Amino acid sequence: MKKIFSIILIVLCFSAQVDGCEICGCGTGNYYIGLLPQFSRAFIGTRYEFSHFHTSMKNEPSQYSNDLFQTVEIWGGLNVGKRWQILALLPFNSIHQNSDDGSYQSSGIGDAATIANYKIFNNSSATAKKKLITQTLWLGVGIKLATGKFTIDSNNPALVSLANTQLGSGSNDMMLNAIYNLNVNRVGISTSINYKMNSGNADQYYFGNKFSGSTIAYCPIKKQVFVITPHGGLMYEHTDCSKLATQKVPETGGYLVSTAAGVDINIKNVTFGCNAQLPVSQNFASAQTNTKIKGILHITFSL
Repeated sequence: MKKIFSIILIVLCFSAQVDGCEICGCGTGNYYIGLLPQFSRAFIGTRYEFSHFHTSMKNEPSQYSNDLFQTVEIWGGLNVGKRWQILALLPFNSIHQNSDDGSYQSSGIGDAATIANYKIFNNSSATAKKKLITQTLWLGVGIKLATGKFTIDSNNPALVSLANTQLGSGSNDMMLNAIYNLNVNRVGISTSINYKMNSGNADQYYFGNKFSGSTIAYCPIKKQVFVITPHGGLMYEHTDCSKLATQKVPETGGYLVSTAAGVDINIKNVTFGCNAQLPVSQNFASAQTNTKIKGILHITFSL
């Protein structure tokens, strides 16, 4: 058990998702993976994701913004041999912003991404009380491509707002992740971490690097022809300050701690479900931007 708890502490928490806000610099081109669907060879599916933010300037409360970021995403996975797993994601983003300056809307293809995971180990053992314990550790590397539109004027005073309401980041970025799964009989815990290293785009804008993680507990419940899997846990993300060339962009970066809860329902080779994420603690843009709620609806097909 010491080995189990050591791994949990080392591999504490993963997620990635399309986020953004008017001034904090969360940036587009992030991704949420969450609990992967159960599949033996391959899967394909679609997900709807949304994030709601509110921004109010401390020194000028009349300057505000309510932002809704939505994504419809096609994603899939393929097992290659016994140890490799390939994931791919293609998002379609929609941005709705209501502020003291008026309304703004934009939609289009976002930044595509692909991730390759390698299975380090998959161990099974039984306790003296006949409880079956299984452990799996995956390490992966991925790349996010600049397929979404990014166009800004670096001399515009509203630079940060413009950068965070783009459909893509305009840069090709690298992602590293680790996923550790622990199951004791039917009860499981999925713990994962992700670190996204952002490069600069053609406008010399660098979104801040992002660390994110999650620990999610789940318990499948079999009911005749379908399986219900409620799940819940904690998520954490930290975003560094953005940069324009070599200069830090003020009021960017921050952190968010949130709770997550949801349910998946599996019927033969089809899985559909949802989850919601509510903030517990956060600090973006000197507490001027607040995340209100995030959520996901999804359906996947095992092939």
